[in-house]
Amino acid sequence: MNDQPSALPGGVPARVIVDLDAIAHNVGVLQQHAGDAMVMAVVKGDAYGHGLVPSARAALRGGAHWLGVAQLQEALALRGAGVTAPVLSWLHAPGMDFTQAITADIDLGVPAVWEIDAIAAAARETGKTARVQLKVDTGLARNGAFGPDWPLLVDAARRHVADGTIAVTGVFTHFAFADAPHHPSVQAQQVRFADAVRDCERAGFDLEVRHMSNSAATLTTPQAAFDMVRPGLAVYGLSPVPDIGGPSRFGLVPAMTVTANVTVTKRVPIGQGVSYGHTYVTPRETTLIDVPCGYADGVPRAASSKGPVQVGGRQFTVAGRVCMDQFVVDVGDLPVQAGDEVVLFGNGANGEPMAQDWAAATDTISYEIVARMSSRLPRIYLDSRER
Repeated sequence: MNDQPSALPGGVPARVIVDLDAIAHNVGVLQQHAGDAMVMAVVKGDAYGHGLVPSARAALRGGAHWLGVAQLQEALALRGAGVTAPVLSWLHAPGMDFTQAITADIDLGVPAVWEIDAIAAAARETGKTARVQLKVDTGLARNGAFGPDWPLLVDAARRHVADGTIAVTGVFTHFAFADAPHHPSVQAQQVRFADAVRDCERAGFDLEVRHMSNSAATLTTPQAAFDMVRPGLAVYGLSPVPDIGGPSRFGLVPAMTVTANVTVTKRVPIGQGVSYGHTYVTPRETTLIDVPCGYADGVPRAASSKGPVQVGGRQFTVAGRVCMDQFVVDVGDLPVQAGDEVVLFGNGANGEPMAQDWAAATDTISYEIVARMSSRLPRIYLDSRER
């Protein structure tokens, strides 16, 4: 076998390739589903592993009106990169310094009285009115004011609005079963949310936005759009409802491709154990290839002997255990040499596995597959404007 390596792109063993045009396209598709409602593109978690700032800019290019993040440092990073679009940050812990957020005109999601009191105190320090959006728990039983805590939050907000430290710019909630659009809770949560909106309107708040729809609801429950939808996963071209349909059904294009280059090939006999614990044993004389990407890079260890890859235009499965930095693939008699490309997943256009295939193989969701890709893998961005 010819073991002379072909050229390694950039000299790195593995990489994440992000198609920014796909992100812009997907936002346009989501806007069509949203109708007259605005689109908030959720870019939390480093834009689900795609890269915070490049993905945010691509989403805005595609027509997003707002950006959404979970943590305040993500919002401040956007502002630091010169992004001026409206940004909402919604997951904060006691002790958080809100002064920078207020100064940077970042909207703050508020689920509890302690938080709105802390934001009001920070606003008094800055001398600037803080922009907040009240979060009501309509049935997810996670973040948000629930039951009797909701009127307490509205009352606290009313007091701070009266003294000029707070402006309530919006109200929002989150679905529990949006990926099962016929589940009775989907309608029940819409009713509860409409009640919460009326509570805010009766309190005299000048609401700019009312929103509850994530990716799944944006695609399947248009009546829940209100003023704005809040998609995350679908921005990156993955289907939040794989049981209903994949990305192509909704017109989405997956934006992430993960590839690596073969480091070693070897011919081994029948009965050769492979990787730690020899959980895979070769059923015949065969060729093994070593792929330099492992669980430190985000490849699930649960993909051992399960994860699908593409080599030379054909699909194979991980052979044996995924290691920290590498895994092995049994490619049979396929001629492979060091440097050849292995595609872990991509958009499926060339028959390669997709993130959903890895999710199915490891009993998880595609959200986790893309979001877990480590920063050790360099991001390579594709943008037609730079060609």
